[in-house]
Amino acid sequence: MIERKNYLKSLQETFEVHPVCAVLGPRQCGKTTLAKIYAQSFDDVHFFDLENPQDLALLDSPSLTLPNLKGLIIIDEIQLKPNLFPYLRFLVDNAADKKFLILGSASQDLIQQSSETLAGRIGYIELPPFQLWEVGDMQTHWTRGGFPKSFLASSDLHSERWRVDYIRTFLERDLAKMGIDISPIHMRRLWSMLAHYHGQILNTSELGRSLDMTQRSIKRYIDILEGCFMIRQLRPWFENISKRQIKSPKLYICDSGIFHSLLGIPSHDIHFHPKCGASWEGYALETIVHSTENELAEYYFWKTEKGAELDLLVLKNGERLGYEFKYSEHPKTTKSMHSALEDLKLDRFTVITPGQRSYPLTDKIFVQSLTDFSQNLSS
Repeated sequence: MIERKNYLKSLQETFEVHPVCAVLGPRQCGKTTLAKIYAQSFDDVHFFDLENPQDLALLDSPSLTLPNLKGLIIIDEIQLKPNLFPYLRFLVDNAADKKFLILGSASQDLIQQSSETLAGRIGYIELPPFQLWEVGDMQTHWTRGGFPKSFLASSDLHSERWRVDYIRTFLERDLAKMGIDISPIHMRRLWSMLAHYHGQILNTSELGRSLDMTQRSIKRYIDILEGCFMIRQLRPWFENISKRQIKSPKLYICDSGIFHSLLGIPSHDIHFHPKCGASWEGYALETIVHSTENELAEYYFWKTEKGAELDLLVLKNGERLGYEFKYSEHPKTTKSMHSALEDLKLDRFTVITPGQRSYPLTDKIFVQSLTDFSQNLSS
């Protein structure tokens, strides 16, 4: 078992401020395991899995089930019963002997009632699949992705089979259970097409023409995939400069293993595939984003119509940090890097590579291996 110490610490800190903590993340990313490890420090623990018909029936009448319970109350797959939130507010306002740990496979935007009903009483933690600094093995983690059953599979073949089944179950069962009424066939076609846009500027008009779907449907489906933590839309940053800048988002498949499965790339073939560079960019970007402990950090990309660009701009603690992701052990400085430094007034520019060495290119541009980056985090 991989003990996710950073997220256990976040749970403890959240409960020091709020009586309710929501751990949100994609299906099968380890939320239930994390909750059970955290629950070991409590004498009284009550667990409700809303995918279990008996537990679901018990919470059909929460006023009969919950008031007499004390200690830690864990409710798993909360998105299946969002009408619980108003009663949870009543309980936490009138009883100091309870803490609620709620687990969900959908974002705050898809579970709107939690943010509206429990405002000021709830803290949120986003739990991604395993991260590089938690597992240490970059090659396996990159090719298989971070979902526990995929990463820990006994072979690449078993890992690939698990991911294919995961995609099918997500489309055919999970979305419907969340009350999302869409065509699994249309969603599969779109998701597969989005994999080809991985690391590129999103063009919904082009997608609509290719899939014979309206732009409104395309945007709705994309919002659902983003709300279920399957994709990331990276927003563009606009600087007050004379250059014309790109204003559409870039799109990424969040988990590298799922990305490879959507494109049908076997684990051992990614290093020779035309999408290798795009895969590396998305993989490294997710590592950087999830490494940022400051919840107030903001993430953007930047690109001008004349070609100057920056893969990732992080605004954190008053600093502007720029990242470029290069699938190369010996990257060189480029005109685009210097444009980003000057136009965006970056405090630091880091080129993230899969190599083993970290070194300066100039006084403000540094090469850092992703392995070194993750080792610094784990220590």
